[in-house]
Amino acid sequence: MNIVYAANDAYARHLGVSMCSVFDRNRQQKVIRIFVLSMGISGESRHALLAIAKRYRRELVFIEMDDLRDRLRISGTQIDGTTAPNADMSPGERTPSEREADTGAYDVSVMLRLFMGEVLPEEVNWVIYLDCDTVAVRPLGGLWRTDLAGHVVGAVMEPTIYPAVRESIGLRAGAPYFNSGVLLVDLEQWRRTGVQKTLLDFWRAGNGAFFASDQDVINGALAGRIQILSPKYNFFTNYRYFSYGTLVRHAAGYRAVSREEFVQAKRHPVIIHYMGDERPWIAGNRNHYRRAYEEYLARTPWAGTPPEKGKEAYMLAYHLMDYVTAVCPAVRWEISRRMGMKWANRKK
Repeated sequence: MNIVYAANDAYARHLGVSMCSVFDRNRQQKVIRIFVLSMGISGESRHALLAIAKRYRRELVFIEMDDLRDRLRISGTQIDGTTAPNADMSPGERTPSEREADTGAYDVSVMLRLFMGEVLPEEVNWVIYLDCDTVAVRPLGGLWRTDLAGHVVGAVMEPTIYPAVRESIGLRAGAPYFNSGVLLVDLEQWRRTGVQKTLLDFWRAGNGAFFASDQDVINGALAGRIQILSPKYNFFTNYRYFSYGTLVRHAAGYRAVSREEFVQAKRHPVIIHYMGDERPWIAGNRNHYRRAYEEYLARTPWAGTPPEKGKEAYMLAYHLMDYVTAVCPAVRWEISRRMGMKWANRKK
């Protein structure tokens, strides 16, 4: 089983927690190889992560990508005040109009996963990609053996994404939008069909400015090539407060997931994804699924790390909004839309 993460040093602790959960919940798996696409993970953090892998007798490989910013630079010439992207221009041929790629409020390291086909060993042709803020609470064998039915990627739908985001990346009405936090990837097909170039062309055509950065790129560039996975393989913790009917009314395409599937994902997720602001490492959080994170944090070299303070009042307000969601989801939509769009654009 090949697992891929992408991380910078700020997320090394959460990567350690996620890795530990994967190792612990998949003890019967004969081979597990972890590949970490790294952007500046420190020597101290690497030592801690390697200690976790050694304890479980698993392989951990770091692939340093400190040239990511160069890979993502957008170059071009000014035409009537606009920039015409030139995807073929090499770093040595940069023009004065060259500029840094825009990843909005996200750290540029989120783009690391787009290069997995190029930087992973050639013999690696099937992988599970995991965000660092995920925890495995059940074995991943079912996900690993999922038939992608000819699709290049498998992912879980995110029906609560804002309609404006769908429109901005050219998705037709009713088309599914996917979360990129857990991906099952046919890496052989990814390479053979030039997916990396497709993703980067889409990125550059939009001048790199997308609401959800790499996630929007994956959805826009690979529309029609993504297999729907069960929500149990990427259960967003804030979806505990949404009803199935609410999600279907918001995105009709979510009917591809049955009501029973959704209810079972709430009760028995395989992978928990700590999306949203109610993170289990923030002081005052009341995340219903926080104990899974805390359990595995205690098994890492970061055990005893205190929660991040300063947001206790906000955590209380956020949790109250969770309960409002169950009673009146329309209020949640509006609050989320206003705050989410403001957050995503705060760097622009």
